[in-house]
Amino acid sequence: MPDFHKLMRETIEKRMRAIQVLQYGNAEALTTTEIPPLEPGDGEAQVQIAYAGVNFIDVYMRRGMYSNNRAYATSLPLTLGMEGAGIVTAVGPGVDGVVTGDRVAYCLSPGSYAEFAVVPAWKLVKLPRDISLAIGAAIMVQGCTAHYLSHTLFPLASGQICLVHAGAGGVGQLLIQLAKMRGARVLATVGSEAKAEIARQRGADEVILYRDTDFCQAVMAVTDGEGVEVVYESVGRETFDDSIRCLKHRGTCVLFGASSGAVTSINPQILADAGSVFLTRPNLADYMASGEEIAARAGTLFDALTRGKLEVTIDVKFLLADAADAQRTLEARKTAGKLVLEVDATLDS
Repeated sequence: MPDFHKLMRETIEKRMRAIQVLQYGNAEALTTTEIPPLEPGDGEAQVQIAYAGVNFIDVYMRRGMYSNNRAYATSLPLTLGMEGAGIVTAVGPGVDGVVTGDRVAYCLSPGSYAEFAVVPAWKLVKLPRDISLAIGAAIMVQGCTAHYLSHTLFPLASGQICLVHAGAGGVGQLLIQLAKMRGARVLATVGSEAKAEIARQRGADEVILYRDTDFCQAVMAVTDGEGVEVVYESVGRETFDDSIRCLKHRGTCVLFGASSGAVTSINPQILADAGSVFLTRPNLADYMASGEEIAARAGTLFDALTRGKLEVTIDVKFLLADAADAQRTLEARKTAGKLVLEVDATLDS
């Protein structure tokens, strides 16, 4: 086990590596810097990072898309990374939920692309011993996203039919599994036959290669012309219009991502024309608004993992210094699972 008191002393004395954005832009905007580790304030904990999750929200922040967002407002210089797992090395005043030495994971707090991060203690969840720090860093954003989409925003019921875009991606794989646990029939779109096999392995009932097939026509064919109750739309610009058209009357399109580009213009009349359907654009932060809500979502996911009911796929582990390559891989939509940055793998022992 690491000597945590020694770690605390070393933290004060040294500077840490961090990946920062000094000017908004493409992946070349990522800069490796050395800065002093932050000290925890009231209600905060310092975490030595073992792994950081790589997510599209990091890309959007790097581009400056969230500079005015209420939930994720950013300013420069910015240390990227909204998800991580590691070891608590110090706690500030008023913290009673975690102590030095705890193995924790978290999301929606910036700064995990670094050797140390300071996190509001209420956002931290303790990891069970049989869940690695790597998996902890891989499941918080994507797992909690899949959970709130399928359990809270549109709580799937047995027998309902849903469409999951990017079914072989990190969120897609988890969303398929959680939807099947609720008894739903799952249709999934993917971009290749290799990814189709991944979606089938995760439990998708029907898999559609959307680059080779009109997925809206395919959805209507397998639903006898009725459409689906809900589309979980993470691709954005390329698929949005047809996602609306393949909904059942009074169905719901949940637009929660934009991997192909943002949907920038919507005529509300298309919702009426498609059968009085509904459109929502949620933020994960609004469904992780309290420590109790975070603990409940994470606890459900951890329980499913430990019982073998849920599988998390880490596609590639990149070194911290290769964060730009990790983001390029994500933006190219070449992933078949989760990307993580390895900051200090020795902590995962």
